[in-house]
Amino acid sequence: MYTKRVGLSCQTAPVSGPNSMFSASTNMACGPRCNRTTDVAIRRRRWRVRANGSGFDLNLPAEERQLLANLLPQLREVMEHPDDERARRLFPTAYTDDVERDAEYHRFMREELVASRVAALETFARTAESKHIDEAALLGWMQCVNGVRLVLGTLLDVSEDDDLHRLDENDPHFAEAALYGYLSGLLEEIVQALSRG
Repeated sequence: MYTKRVGLSCQTAPVSGPNSMFSASTNMACGPRCNRTTDVAIRRRRWRVRANGSGFDLNLPAEERQLLANLLPQLREVMEHPDDERARRLFPTAYTDDVERDAEYHRFMREELVASRVAALETFARTAESKHIDEAALLGWMQCVNGVRLVLGTLLDVSEDDDLHRLDENDPHFAEAALYGYLSGLLEEIVQALSRG
């Protein structure tokens, strides 16, 4: 998937405060770039999420689970601040041609949307170490992965035409773009598993 290789095996660092991944002040939530960044590919197993007839099997290595666990509290923090520009894609404009109607929609729906995302975060926290989950839990995982991806997409100003996997490793947004690509791949696997389940 990538023309450059990125490792997720760097040590995880605490992710709170102004130096967190969603801030413009740092490249990745898992801390400083590993010196092996260009030498180690994201360890992509044959499958990470698979329908098995009675639910879904999760085959994510511990480092990927830890990465997600470190990112999700930051997602919650972004959601809790209504005027945070990073949340723009989490709560998109419903009525592009009517500002008042859109404001009314967000006044009535935002609380419900936040509650749904918070419930998904709680589901992830409860099942983060699970090897097997049911459909409701996988839907929560999907919502969490997509939420982080949307915030990263806002920070990177991603559009459908962008080709982030071709970024040079010296680009200041290389780590975020690699993380965005990883999350996109995981999201795709979740959607495919749900469609087969």
